[in-house]
Amino acid sequence: MQTLVICIDRDDDLGEKAKVATPIIGRDDNISAAVKLASADPEDSDTNTIFGGIKVLDDLQARGIDAEIVTFAGDKNIGVISDQKIARQLEDILVKFDAENAIFISDGAEDETLVPIVQSRIKIDSVKRIVVMQNANLESTYYILKNAFNDPKISQTFFVPLGLASVIYAVFLLANYPEGAIIGILAAIGTYMLYRGFGLDDTFAMFGKNMKNSFYAGKMTFITYTAAVLVGIIATVHGAVTLWTYYINGGIWYYGILTLVTIFINTSIWWYVAAVLIANFGRVLDLRISGKPVISHTSPAFFVTSIGLLFWGASTYLLSISSIVSDAGVPDTGIQYFIYSIVVAVILTLVGVKISIDSRDIKVKTPKHNKK
Repeated sequence: MQTLVICIDRDDDLGEKAKVATPIIGRDDNISAAVKLASADPEDSDTNTIFGGIKVLDDLQARGIDAEIVTFAGDKNIGVISDQKIARQLEDILVKFDAENAIFISDGAEDETLVPIVQSRIKIDSVKRIVVMQNANLESTYYILKNAFNDPKISQTFFVPLGLASVIYAVFLLANYPEGAIIGILAAIGTYMLYRGFGLDDTFAMFGKNMKNSFYAGKMTFITYTAAVLVGIIATVHGAVTLWTYYINGGIWYYGILTLVTIFINTSIWWYVAAVLIANFGRVLDLRISGKPVISHTSPAFFVTSIGLLFWGASTYLLSISSIVSDAGVPDTGIQYFIYSIVVAVILTLVGVKISIDSRDIKVKTPKHNKK
C-alpha cells in the first residue's frame, strides 16, 4: 500500500456517542460509522472529518494511487490517555498495512496536536483540515456560546472556578466570617489553576484508570494505591494542623512564611515518603506474583527515601537555627542531622543507581542469551 488516509477522533465521540469501536478500516465501514455518529449527534464535527477523508481517498484512487482510509479514536480523557490509545492503534495498523506515507485529516487544532505522534511512525505528506460552512444565522453569538458551554472541556474550565468561588463565599458567610472568604476563594482558584496548568488532570485520569483496572483484575495495587492516597491525605492534614497551631499562637508576622512552610515539611515529609513506598510495594508485589522481574522497580524506593532524608534534614536544621521555635533543638544538633541525612541519602541513591544499572544490563544480555 502506498498511502494511508488517517482520520482522528481524539475525544472518542465515535465510541461515546455512536458506540463504534476503532480503528475503522475501509471506505464502507467508515461511511457506516460516520452515519451512526451523525444520527447520534448531527452537530459533531468528526462526522465531517470522516467524510472529508472519504473524499480524499476517492481522489487518490481516481489517480491510480493505492490508498486506504483508517479512523482512529482516543479517549474522553483528552491528553496522555487518548494519545497513547491512538498511538497503539496506529502501530497495530502499520504492522498490518505496509504504507509508505499518510494524509492526516482533522477538524481543528486539537486533533492536529497528534501530528508529531503520527509523524514519528509514518511520513505525513499532507494535513487537511475540514472546515464546515454554516448558515450565517447559526453563527450568532447565542449559538456559539450555547455550543461552547455544552462542550465539557470549556464548561469545566469556565464554570468550575466560578462554582468554587460561589460555594466558598457562601460557606464563609454562613460562618459569619466574610473576611476569610477572599483568602478561601483565592486559595481554591489558585489551586485549581495550578491543577490545570500543570496538567494534573491527565495524571489523575491515568491514576483513576489504573485503579479501575487493578480493581477488576484483582491486583494488590488497588489496595496499596488506596492506602497510599489515605496516607497522603493524613500527611497533608497532619502538617496543616501543626502549621495552624503555630499560626494561631503567633501569627505569620511572628514566625514568618519560611518558618511555617518548614514546619509543614518537617512534620509531613515522612508520611509522604511512606505513601510512595506503599504504592511502590504494591507494584512490586503484583509484578512478583505475575512472574515478571521486579529488580528495576525497587530502585524508586531508594530515591524516594533519599529525597525524604534531604528534606527532613534540611528542615530540621532550619528549625534548629530559628530562635522562635522553642522545641526545634539546638543548631549544633540540627547541622549534624543535616550532614548525616546527606551522607545516608547519597548512599541510598548509589544503591538505587546500582540496581537500575544492573537491571538494564540484564535486559540487554537476555536477548543475546536467547539467540544462543
